[in-house]
Amino acid sequence: MQVRELLRREARRVELDPRGEPVLRGEFLAMGLEATARDAVLAAGFKVVRAADEGEALGIRIVVLRDTRRRDAGRAMQALRAAAPGAEFAYQHLYLPAGPAVPARAASPSAPPPMLRVGLVDGGVAASAVRGMRVERLGCDAREIAEPHGTAVAARLAAGARGTLYAADLWCGDRVGRATLGLVEALGWMARERVPVVNVSLVGPDNPVLARAVRAMVERGHVIVAAVGNDGPAAPPLYPAAYAGVVGVSAVDAKLRVLPEAGSGPQVDFSAPGVVGARMRGTSFAAPVVARAAALLMREPSPQLARDVQRALAARAKDLGAPGRDARYGEGLIAAD
Repeated sequence: MQVRELLRREARRVELDPRGEPVLRGEFLAMGLEATARDAVLAAGFKVVRAADEGEALGIRIVVLRDTRRRDAGRAMQALRAAAPGAEFAYQHLYLPAGPAVPARAASPSAPPPMLRVGLVDGGVAASAVRGMRVERLGCDAREIAEPHGTAVAARLAAGARGTLYAADLWCGDRVGRATLGLVEALGWMARERVPVVNVSLVGPDNPVLARAVRAMVERGHVIVAAVGNDGPAAPPLYPAAYAGVVGVSAVDAKLRVLPEAGSGPQVDFSAPGVVGARMRGTSFAAPVVARAAALLMREPSPQLARDVQRALAARAKDLGAPGRDARYGEGLIAAD
């Protein structure tokens, strides 16, 4: 539904790749594009828009290309790979929220609030929903452009805590948003700020540029927690949740039954409550429960500590479904505190 609506409203800016995934029309990313390959790409009808600095913090050199011949996404990609087979090319995929949302209210804790230092890559966050947290912003010139999904996820993540929320806004009020490069930039910002745990309640396809950024984060000891998506148990895995080292989260209802629309497979590491009231439902709202639990155990990124935290979460999880780890619940339930 999200993709169809996006295509209907933004057909000039958005198209589908050969697998039916939404991408920015006519724009591509390149890694390992040396001088000879660049000349070949130019001769094939592409122009270099810019050398992107979004991946610099993670050690990734990216070039943004545009197709001057206005080919469809698949044919343009074929032309790029034929012109420069030694380079690596990617679409500018769009990553969409893993669940609808309504604006959320700040939690009112009854116990002394814990301290958190945690990151969020999503839409804009209303500061009023995370009272007690200082909000550091990336995007939109650091302005608050609140959006329901980002605000609802942030409220689940903060849940009355104090500390700092690093919030990267990929949309800034625009329906299309920043696509792959925006997500990479957000992860690079989290790396520079040494944010130990980052929640990503967004889903999309595998992308080599995003894969490299995620791998760099995991190797540096950051914990990335991501929603597995709401395309159903038979759907192919969604990313970034399905990348190695990412903590993928499914969702359960109030009776601890996995949501029928939740993704399933080896990418599911944990499950958490994903139904909030009558209008918030999905893995988007389960992921921040697990991210919060991890952030309470980490103050700085560390490869060893990241492994320890994931083991601690597995030991704490309540086994649901088939005994032991399974494709629907993962290691089990992490309850909201």
